[in-house]
Amino acid sequence: MSLPRPSLPALLAAAALCFAPLAAAAAPSLALLQTLEASLNSGNSGSLSGLLSEGPGLDPSELVERYDALRKRFPDARWQVSPGKALRDGRSTVQIKVSGSRSEGPYLYRLEAEQLLALGEGGGRLNGQEVIRETSVLRSGSVELPISLQIPDAVLTGQRYDVDVVFDEPLNGALVAGGIAPITGPQISASQNPELELAALAGGGLFKIVQAPLEPGSQTWAVLLVHPDGIISTTKRVRVVADKAALTP
Repeated sequence: MSLPRPSLPALLAAAALCFAPLAAAAAPSLALLQTLEASLNSGNSGSLSGLLSEGPGLDPSELVERYDALRKRFPDARWQVSPGKALRDGRSTVQIKVSGSRSEGPYLYRLEAEQLLALGEGGGRLNGQEVIRETSVLRSGSVELPISLQIPDAVLTGQRYDVDVVFDEPLNGALVAGGIAPITGPQISASQNPELELAALAGGGLFKIVQAPLEPGSQTWAVLLVHPDGIISTTKRVRVVADKAALTP
């Protein structure tokens, strides 16, 4: 198992959007979402910058910087932007998916990331955002190892909950290792890997009980699985809320 370890913060950079609450704002039009998708896929950060205005949870310069960094890591990255289901409070949502690949020596890395966002529009530009859900997966190796990410989207403050990542197919005697650690916003911004202690896995996956912070906000987990046929790095953001009613946005 001598495969190089990929950069975990690169996964969250795939989505390139921030984590702050969004006050009530006008929902973006379908035309603006189509323009956003075209700009993301153009490879032109100037085109993307022209669609952004600073606002709650949205720093245009930081977003463009992360976009450029992702393009550098995954030159063939492609985005899909589509309307999502409305939230309980009536706000519209937007689903953003990105996929891409890169070669590093003899290894091929494949990225898939997804976000569900509440976006605001003003003056024909995006001017605010709130991340509702976020997941990223980076794979290496020639075999597409299927996994299930069993981590909740939201938990209550102080709640103990399960963080499970399971191989969907029998290991057939393969020796696998894995580790999990929280990853902070500054680590993501600085492209720093969290300290991940790998251990041999039994039972077909990684199973851990963790505790949510005592204050509302978010908690992001980085998971690394090492298999003879490749490496899987995955990240999942968990919303931490004080009100049980807020578990379902």
